[in-house]
Amino acid sequence: MHPYRSILFVPAHKPDWAFKALAAGADCVVLDLEDSVPHDRKAEARATVRETLPKLRAERPEVGLFVRPNALATKMTGADLEAVVCPELDGIFAPKIKDATDVLRWETMIDWFEARNGAEGLEMIVPVEMVDAITNCFEIAAASPRVGAMIGPTSEHADIARAVGYRQSREGSETLYLRSRILLACRQNGLHPLTGLWEDLADLDGLRSFADYGLQLGFRGMIVIHPSHVPVVHEVFTPSDEEVAYHEELVATMDRAVAEGQGAVRFRGQHIDLAHADKARDWLAHARLVRGSATPA
Repeated sequence: MHPYRSILFVPAHKPDWAFKALAAGADCVVLDLEDSVPHDRKAEARATVRETLPKLRAERPEVGLFVRPNALATKMTGADLEAVVCPELDGIFAPKIKDATDVLRWETMIDWFEARNGAEGLEMIVPVEMVDAITNCFEIAAASPRVGAMIGPTSEHADIARAVGYRQSREGSETLYLRSRILLACRQNGLHPLTGLWEDLADLDGLRSFADYGLQLGFRGMIVIHPSHVPVVHEVFTPSDEEVAYHEELVATMDRAVAEGQGAVRFRGQHIDLAHADKARDWLAHARLVRGSATPA
């Protein structure tokens, strides 16, 4: 999956908001058919999504376009997918997954509607919002090649808070264990690890600190629910010129050392060896993707 820094949600029945999400510069936009759409407007929202996706794709071809359908238990999932799966779609944000079997149920339906509607290569973003999903996260991550990203759960009021019963703090330490499990499942299976959302719309300093803590843990992007959050999240999750220069210099220093028959040297006052160089190369490969270049390190 592309290393999206920001994944911005918009209600599916409000297409103007989707274009505002594009204008905000979000890496990925999710048109939400689930929690943000009243029940009596679900059918209308499906039709709106199908009309909106080609317009969004034409305006910003590089932006990821996903849809969150209604959960399997609602028995609306098939109707949602039948309406929205199309060539312009990049993937499905699959809610309320509990285990690997649920992933396979989603995969089967996506297979069917891809073939029927002329789409291909749809990926899945899996939010971990159920206690069962936290327990089964490693099986979920490995269940299907369509799973491209998982979300380390954190929110003040949403499903995961209700399911676990925690009280969210400003720093989010109460979800450290939950998020760490998801992060390790992503790393083990080569998925894009995303951290959860910041719900205080006006507190951008709090958002920055929260996002930076996610980056510190190892996450590579974040779910956002307001366009004003996008620039802050991008600032946090975009490697800086100084960081790139540091890692490039480290690799160059280690390459020279190896050429001279050494496996460990001093670099900017620190001991470095081959493992440091390997980590720096991995970091640079990701940094170049995020910064717009696919040139390998």
